[in-house]
Amino acid sequence: MKKHSKILQDEYKARINKVFDYIENHIDHPFTLAELASVASFSKFHFSRIFQALVGETPFQFILRVRLEKAASLIRMSPQNTLSDIAFQCGFSDISIFSRNFKSHFGVSPSQYRMTQEEDRNLSQEDSKEHQAETSASMYFCTSSNKIKWKTNMEINKSVEVKDLPSMTVAYVRHIGPYMGDEKLFERLWNQLFAWAGPRGLLGGESFNSLIIYHDDPNVTVEDKLRLSVCITVPEDTKVDGEIGKMEVESGKCVVARFILDPSQFKTAWEWVYGQWFPTSGYQPDDKPCFEMYPEAPEDGKFTVDICVPVKPL
Repeated sequence: MKKHSKILQDEYKARINKVFDYIENHIDHPFTLAELASVASFSKFHFSRIFQALVGETPFQFILRVRLEKAASLIRMSPQNTLSDIAFQCGFSDISIFSRNFKSHFGVSPSQYRMTQEEDRNLSQEDSKEHQAETSASMYFCTSSNKIKWKTNMEINKSVEVKDLPSMTVAYVRHIGPYMGDEKLFERLWNQLFAWAGPRGLLGGESFNSLIIYHDDPNVTVEDKLRLSVCITVPEDTKVDGEIGKMEVESGKCVVARFILDPSQFKTAWEWVYGQWFPTSGYQPDDKPCFEMYPEAPEDGKFTVDICVPVKPL
């Protein structure tokens, strides 16, 4: 009986995860309850109640929060974009409605939030000047690949390159909640995914990749709402069920920064990419989820990891 109950719970989570993915991929579009219920394969008369019971928010509370948090992240990362452009990009058709909701959620208006972020960025840059020589990146043109690459003397960084990454079909296990520094959480998620994939012959192979996708900006979203997906690449026709979901990672241009890290150094590596590499690169983050790829198995407590952030020209 307990096993049957667990299967039903997993099926409900899987359907809600499909809705999460659909909303994230169409965040600038208007949604209807019937549309979202159809994605989840639930009756529109029951979908909202099921969603709220599992997520703790109604579908439209969730959509509004994700749109506002995406807008806040874009205000932080894209100072050259107007607030109107950011509002429309995040699905708000009226700037006054956007401003009112933003202030209600964050306690300040979008313009005040941008001003605060600029002040914090200037202070951060001043504080980091004394360390800049130790961690800065410089460009050079690689004649063998006809690409710009970056040199860095940051010890844990091994290479930085902007690449066109192909699209990937991935199977995933999703987590919602705190994750920073929680090694046991990541171990449990990986074990759950590998236990599903192993008997199906989905582990290994020439094009196999394992990755972690971060759907929210931890500088904006509260910890208990943060979403991440632990993933492996799979063939397009792979069948998934229960808590194992499937989605497409879009192709596109990414900065790929390789590091060799112990568990305590991941935050430092991400901060270096955003705080040191981006300001000297000529690029800005694109409005797509960032992720980590793991090209090798951990060794002696060290992880070889490619931090991948979608980019576009400034």
